[in-house]
Amino acid sequence: MAAVTEAPPVAPAPERKPPRKRGRWTPYLLLLPGLLWLVVFFALPLIYQASTSVQTGSLEEGYRVTWHFATYWDALSEYWPQFVRSVAYAASATVLCLLLGYPLAYLIAFRAGRWRNLIMILVIAPFFTSFLIRTLAWKTILADGGPVVGALDALHVLDVTAWLGWTAGDRVLATPLAVVCGLTYNFLPFMILPLYTSLERIDPRLHEAANDLYAKPSTTFRKVTFPLSMPGVVSGTLLTFIPATGDYINADLLGSTETRMVGNVIQSQFLRILDYPTAAALSFILMAAILFMVTFYIRRSGTEDLV
Repeated sequence: MAAVTEAPPVAPAPERKPPRKRGRWTPYLLLLPGLLWLVVFFALPLIYQASTSVQTGSLEEGYRVTWHFATYWDALSEYWPQFVRSVAYAASATVLCLLLGYPLAYLIAFRAGRWRNLIMILVIAPFFTSFLIRTLAWKTILADGGPVVGALDALHVLDVTAWLGWTAGDRVLATPLAVVCGLTYNFLPFMILPLYTSLERIDPRLHEAANDLYAKPSTTFRKVTFPLSMPGVVSGTLLTFIPATGDYINADLLGSTETRMVGNVIQSQFLRILDYPTAAALSFILMAAILFMVTFYIRRSGTEDLV
């Protein structure tokens, strides 16, 4: 029999130390520039505005903090019509943007084909022009005696809008309709882009499955397409409604003294009347109102994950 040889003893592997967490501060360092930006350009101005809203005094004597919270009530009681008008104009423009933007976004997402990129360029092309110039262009489009006013008058649309109080009966400029048209045009891309992004993510096989189940096109849209595009609808309405509520350029250039929005009041209080406490109080009231409406809207739409 062959002799059995014993294997040499194997030396135990050296014990490895757990690796040190070298990158635990990396996420915080990456967030630092953004946090500094928010603190310097958002938090600090917000605190300063809050301090200004509770000050009393005058421009000659200077303002000092006296915790005069009655400024909020005085501002709201005096300028509540402008608040209501701003919400009404912004809501009307948002609804129009949704009605105009959804079919276009649907076309780009499902039917544009090789023309998709061209249509997207046309959608964002207005951003290459100044907001002010785009709004001034609408003064020419809606000019008295122009083709738009003539067509609306021939179709008796001006008679209906005059009965509703949106036009003057024979003109469109310096009326609520002109302001809403300007808001709709300027903020329409903010509605189309989120809608297109949401619609593009829908799996086409879902539409095929609906067709296989003999669903009508209207039923497919109501049961499949629109519910799946709700994140885009909510995002688009928020991106349109929020800036439209505080806008003052359209009301200033296309409207009149009867169509002033709260943004016009704040701009006037800051730059003309120089009543800084009232202007700051109006800004905070507007911000609080928008925050309340947006939160209520998101909760009702069932998309709390967007907050």
